[in-house]
Amino acid sequence: MSNSKFSVLLSVYQKEKEEYLSNSLQSIINQTVVPDEIILVEDGPLNRNLDDVINRFVAEYPGLFKIVKLEKNVGLGLALNEGLKNSSHELVARMDTDDIAKPNRFEKQLQAFETNPQFSIVGSNIDEFVSDPSNVVSRRVVPEKNSAILKFSKRRNPFNHPSVMYKKSDVLSSGGYRDFRRNQDYDLFVRMLNNGYIGFNIQQSLLFFRADAGNLNRRKSWTKTKSDIYLRYTFYKKGYSSLNDFLITTGGFLLVFVTPISFFNFINKKLLRK
Repeated sequence: MSNSKFSVLLSVYQKEKEEYLSNSLQSIINQTVVPDEIILVEDGPLNRNLDDVINRFVAEYPGLFKIVKLEKNVGLGLALNEGLKNSSHELVARMDTDDIAKPNRFEKQLQAFETNPQFSIVGSNIDEFVSDPSNVVSRRVVPEKNSAILKFSKRRNPFNHPSVMYKKSDVLSSGGYRDFRRNQDYDLFVRMLNNGYIGFNIQQSLLFFRADAGNLNRRKSWTKTKSDIYLRYTFYKKGYSSLNDFLITTGGFLLVFVTPISFFNFINKKLLRK
């Protein structure tokens, strides 16, 4: 499986920064095992600066990029579905266009699939940074083995979405990403786990995740809070999680929403991160 061909899937929209996109794409190119194709979904019309970055990479690495253009912005989940449809390979690695993959990320994940071909999702821990990857402020650690992943998933997302590599056929057989503007990844992962697909998280950080102030503010918004509560309610109604799981997580989300951003930052660093 280490010789298997694989794709990398990203989605970009007009409000993203060209510098972040360039750094993200370069981190994919600089891997110890380079992907066979990079699928970049343009989620609606972009701007000239982003177009210039994309055109430069396409010209510099002919045949590597597959650009999927959407006429209008549809949101991350639906954009990723379009990218999956255009993937040429069974193994697909996710990336976000403002994050940076560590050089051996794909090599490590391919080794995991080779050793354990029953895996459907292989993720990793991530280092969260502010402004520059040298300024790591926290680490999001997720459970390693499938039994612990299942338990963890009752209340929290058991995978770091931009770190995962998964099997395209297993994602599509589970219904792909649904039309959520938030939590589309968590929703997908729970459906995959509930269908019996097996997950695994490498206990190393293989990705630098951008955690600037804007990211924290979005997590504390009422839109995000409602989405978090609604998703946990759907898990409870379907019997995936218990009433206790739903009540505890709902209380936590409401507490985060009403607390000052400084206190939320403290909780995030001391209780939810390492």
